[in-house]
Amino acid sequence: MSVARSVGRRTGFEMNGKPRRLAVLVSFSGDGGVERMMINLLCGMAARGVEIDLLLIKAASPRLAQLPSTIRVIRLGSRHTFANLPALVRYLRTARPSALLAAKHRALLLALWARRLSGIPVRVVGRIGTTVSAALERKSQFRYALWAWAVRRFYPRADAVVAVSQGVADDIRAMGGSAARLQVIRNPVVTPGLDALAREEAPHPWLIEPAGPPVILGMGRFTEQKDFVTLIRAFARLRAGRACRLILLGRGRMRAEYESLAARLGVAADVAFPGFAENPYSFLARARLFVLSSAWEGSPNALTEALALGVPVVSTDCPSGPRELLDAGRYGALVPVGDDAALARAMAATLDDPLPATELRRAAADYTVENSARAYLTALGMIDRGA
Repeated sequence: MSVARSVGRRTGFEMNGKPRRLAVLVSFSGDGGVERMMINLLCGMAARGVEIDLLLIKAASPRLAQLPSTIRVIRLGSRHTFANLPALVRYLRTARPSALLAAKHRALLLALWARRLSGIPVRVVGRIGTTVSAALERKSQFRYALWAWAVRRFYPRADAVVAVSQGVADDIRAMGGSAARLQVIRNPVVTPGLDALAREEAPHPWLIEPAGPPVILGMGRFTEQKDFVTLIRAFARLRAGRACRLILLGRGRMRAEYESLAARLGVAADVAFPGFAENPYSFLARARLFVLSSAWEGSPNALTEALALGVPVVSTDCPSGPRELLDAGRYGALVPVGDDAALARAMAATLDDPLPATELRRAAADYTVENSARAYLTALGMIDRGA
């Protein structure tokens, strides 16, 4: 176990004259939604004066550079979650934090085992950010059964389990999770600097052509989950009847497949793959339409960001999050997963008659860093409700 950055004492969040320390256990393995949301949450909690130790299982993310210097970063030593059990036990016995937030399923199991072995009465709260049953649909029945057994066996031992949407909470409950332990806390999507980032220089020539065709944007990792195959097929249908362009922002192992599909459908000249963008919001704010084509989600951050920037949206009605975020279609069309014809029709209708930006922003009003940080600190027992 190694310490990458130390932190001095601060006032606030004290109990019996001693600072109350929060431990956050997480694995950073890229630049996706989990990493973005955890960085936003950590920044929000640090801004409230919380003393934080960030316990890293994996530390492979450029987003770690965005952490405030007041957060102490500790690398546990192994990239394999459960191999870090001895290191986490030693940490709990030495640091004796007031609470521990474990992000994702395996981190929560590790935290619960470490608490039991250490004998330290730390409050343990888990954060589950995806609809597990949908994510495991393509896996073996044994893997699903093992996961469901762990939910039934161990989740009731947590002091609380946070789901990022009501759909995720319902999914955990269906797997046998204790309803008494479950609560929904919205993701910390809307940051204080979001609008400033959106105003930065336009990053692609298609986005600065005054009379150019409307640009449609999709973004996320190039994996089966995001189902950009359906989005490209829907775009080809739409492009057959009107001038438009598609930007797919992200990277991943399926890029070559997407490029090949666009070429086969005859729309390669109107589909761009800029790769990973450090600031996706300057793309997003200038798009005429954002499309979420996912097969499953937990709480779709890119969809929330689009709404927060007043960008019209279309989404699949996937589990979970889009339906409750869009208020059953009030703030954007919902279409069946994998239905490129329905998606194309919804894209055309939204381009023809978009909702006003002010109305779209209302849909994301609850997804602020401040709201999320306060709710998590309340669940962790570090502030009183309403503080």
